[in-house]
Amino acid sequence: MNEELEVEFSKQITREFESAMLYRQLAIELELRDLPGMASWMRSHSTEELSHADRLIEHMTNRDNRPLIGDITIPSVKADTVTEIFEVALDAERDVSEAIRALYRLAQEQGDIDSRPTIDWFVSEQVEEEATVGEIVGRLQLVNEDGSGLLRMDAELASSNV
Repeated sequence: MNEELEVEFSKQITREFESAMLYRQLAIELELRDLPGMASWMRSHSTEELSHADRLIEHMTNRDNRPLIGDITIPSVKADTVTEIFEVALDAERDVSEAIRALYRLAQEQGDIDSRPTIDWFVSEQVEEEATVGEIVGRLQLVNEDGSGLLRMDAELASSNV
């Protein structure tokens, strides 16, 4: 892996850590709204994002590259509704998807065949992530902040496996 690709992989590792922290902050927002199932779902997602960072780190170290974690920054969460909280997550997933596609294009441009399986996994994972969070957003829009609908979704997300 050349230096330019190494830098971009490291940036993606940082993005995954940022995503983990964002999901944790969203979990806090849901905890404050007394929605423990949704908060648990967000915490699980936070943990999953950390595993994504680890997967990239392992890919790099297996190839004798040096992963560097950059400064972790997360946007402040401004959400008045539960739907808006999940929309923040969906926007974040879309941003990560675009970053993965850019990493894919760069690896392809540089002919880095060894990165292909790892990046392919992330491409598939992001399609799944966007679909999952998008479905939750759609369902939240249907219940329109109705208490019984939110409680039902809270219970469903409590029992889901990310």
